[in-house]
Amino acid sequence: DTYLKLEDVTRKFNKPCIMDVKIGQKSYDPYASAEKIQQQVSKYPLMEEIGFLVLGMRVYHVSSDSYETQNQHYGRSLTKETVKDGISKFFHNGYCLRKDAIAASIQKIKKILEWFEGQEQLNFYASSLLFVYEGLCQATTVRLSDVTLTEKRGVPKGLLSGGDILEYNNNIHVINSTENGKIEASVSKGLSKFYALHKKAYSKRHHSQLSLKVENLEQDNMWKSSTCITQEHLNGNVIPQLEKVFCHIPAEIKESANVEVRMIDFAHVFPSNAKDEGYIYGLKNLITVLQNILDN
Repeated sequence: DTYLKLEDVTRKFNKPCIMDVKIGQKSYDPYASAEKIQQQVSKYPLMEEIGFLVLGMRVYHVSSDSYETQNQHYGRSLTKETVKDGISKFFHNGYCLRKDAIAASIQKIKKILEWFEGQEQLNFYASSLLFVYEGLCQATTVRLSDVTLTEKRGVPKGLLSGGDILEYNNNIHVINSTENGKIEASVSKGLSKFYALHKKAYSKRHHSQLSLKVENLEQDNMWKSSTCITQEHLNGNVIPQLEKVFCHIPAEIKESANVEVRMIDFAHVFPSNAKDEGYIYGLKNLITVLQNILDN
């Protein structure tokens, strides 16, 4: 017997962020009636110019531990001028832009594009790319004494479970101060050391929870003598600095983000003896839009 097996692409994700993007300049096949063609064109007249259409998305927001959902009407409202902002919404988790997920998505689309540029047997109409990435950031908690920054900010407890989460346990001492909790320049030096350890551990990609120790902090005199932090001012100063470090991962490790980009919906695939230029156009334009989001 022959079976068609369906895969749940989201199965390995804790908080999957999902987007469906229809690819191609035409959403109707070569045998469509005039009525069908008019119907499809009227749904999104910009399809031929833009080359893709956002059919829907679901984005996990860390700050509220909830999902934001957009349907097909959202995608059809996007114009050539607003499509970049519309797509970037999918990669924003409420705290920061997930540049790691964008970069990984670009690399996966390029692989699909490479296949399309090398085949002249099939043309795809009304087919989509399914994007899925992990909504939980890799580095989500840094402990200051016995108080975690994430707990201080009200991030849900579920943020600390599952996946590859970096945790720094009881290695930075909170210094009581009357200087209004201002963070001095040495914080940048301290965060740089955090990031170096984070990058080293990230490359190993263990499935179990990672525990990193920040060594010789007192010896380096980064936090104890020159940095004044009060628990009352954690939200105002430390969190933004940590977000700059952990939400903007450098290019050399972006491709390791937990991202899937799959071709789906093959109800309208037809034999051909030429490249699928409409699909190729859509892929290239989508890559351009994503690259612009990444660069800007």
